[in-house]
Order: sequence, then structure tokens, then C-alpha cells
Amino acid sequence: MTFHPNMESHVEGVSPVDGLRWRAWSGMLADVWDVECRAGAHGQYVSPAPRLFVMLETESDAAIDLMVHPQAPQRMTFDRRNPMCFIPAGLPVWSFMGTLGRLRHLDIHLDVPALASRFGSRFDLAALNAASFSFHDERVLALARLIALECCEPGDLDALYADSLAAALLTALGKVSREPEHPASGLAPRRLNRVLDHIARNCSRNLPLAELAAVAGLSTSHFAQAFKVSMGMPPHRWQMAQRIERVKALLEEGHVSVTDAALAAGFADQSHLTRAFRRFEGTTPGAWLRKRLG
Repeated sequence: MTFHPNMESHVEGVSPVDGLRWRAWSGMLADVWDVECRAGAHGQYVSPAPRLFVMLETESDAAIDLMVHPQAPQRMTFDRRNPMCFIPAGLPVWSFMGTLGRLRHLDIHLDVPALASRFGSRFDLAALNAASFSFHDERVLALARLIALECCEPGDLDALYADSLAAALLTALGKVSREPEHPASGLAPRRLNRVLDHIARNCSRNLPLAELAAVAGLSTSHFAQAFKVSMGMPPHRWQMAQRIERVKALLEEGHVSVTDAALAAGFADQSHLTRAFRRFEGTTPGAWLRKRLG
């Protein structure tokens, strides 16, 4: 990992309950904290990287007050109803918490150079300077929960899935412009065959979107759109579908366990496979095999 947010913080009255859970991929670093907050807990934070803060869970309806200066008369309050804020790079903020109890929160730190390289003109650098305190967006919250879930789950994070989550989150936040309403044309047959062959030969490892785009000789954003037009699904979903098919073939052969099939197809472990298999097939690998065998 080359990107680190290097956030400076000074907190009082806040104690971690569990260890830090985090994930990093191209353009983002996300971390999940479970903390206990005493009455009157407070903190000061500043980071050279813009970040999204999301309150995931609290034990009560208590709120957190944010200020851009410790003596500022105006405070921005966020709670369960408005559980998130976007903080630009270099903006110091002060927080004050009443009787809060236990809190789980997610921080997503943005690697601006990496994201600018990936999204090109679609990446709105000016929008990164606009602070948004105390807001609610169901799309952002749903994506934040998916990212938090990946932080807390063991095993490797699928690179293409991570890239898709990042793109969806930035689009929902308004930091990346949406793809054109009129879809791009699909990949030329020769390019498509190169990409599909590359996925097939490397099915058992994570393939970043940038790697597949390089195989196709296109920018990542152009490639992602063109691949979806050609195949009817995003690259990460296609690769995951191929992994699932690999597992099904191995299980039908009858010579390997579910765990061994999972590892052979590039899953971190059996539970990682089970989650993905259920998303695609609506059941577990074992139940699928029993039904298949009659």
C-alpha cells in the first residue's frame, strides 16, 4: 500500500473497543472503528486527504457536534437521521460528543492523484473542496455499509468489486460525473477476446480494473463502459461469475472439497465462496451440489 491518509488527531474521552478493521485499494483507504465515548468526549482532526465519515451504529439517539473552529458559534450536528459528512483535505474540524456510549463509524480516505488518473475528466477536483456536514443519502449509506462489511470480513477483497464500489460511491457523492446516458459501443471482438482470455487464465487471482483496461488498450472508464455493453455486466461481476463456474465444475468432478474448490478458484476461504455463491446462485455450494446430484 503506497497511499496513507496521514490524518492528525487529538481525542479525549474516546476509547477503541475492538481493533481497527481496514481495506485499501487503488484510490481509497477505508477503516472501521468501534469506540466507547464518555460524556463530554471531544476531538480535533485534520488530514491532507479528503474523507467521508459515516456513523454506522450508535447505542442511543445521541448526536455529534462538528465545528470548523473550537470557538465557532455554529455547530453542525449529525446523528442517525443525518449520519455522514464529507470533509475536504486540510480542513480542521473539532467534534464534541454528549452522552453517546458505543459508536461504530467508517472513514473513507480518498487518494486524489490515483482517482484523478483513473477517472480523468469525470473526476471533479473542485467538488472535493466542498464540505458537506450532517447529510443523509440512502445510496451513499448503502455503499458505505457494503464497504464497511468488506473491511470487517476476513480474506482478500476482490479488486474489481472494490473498484466498482469506489466508482459507485464517488458517483453518488457527486465527486465523479455519471457515465454518458447513451452507452458507449462495445469492445472490438479482438480486444474482447484478449480480455476474456486474460480473465480465464487468471481467474484465481484478483484482477484490478486498470490491468484489464491495459490488456484492452483503453482507459479504465472507457473499458468499463465498453465491457458492460459487450457482456451485459461489469467486469468484476463477469470475473466472479467465472470463478463460480470454476467452483461448480470442480465440485461436479467430485474429487475436491468445497474448501479446496474455493481456494482453487481464487476465493480466500469457504465463507468467502459461500457469500459470493449465494449472491449468484441463491444458495450455498453444498446445497447446490446436493440438488445437482439428486
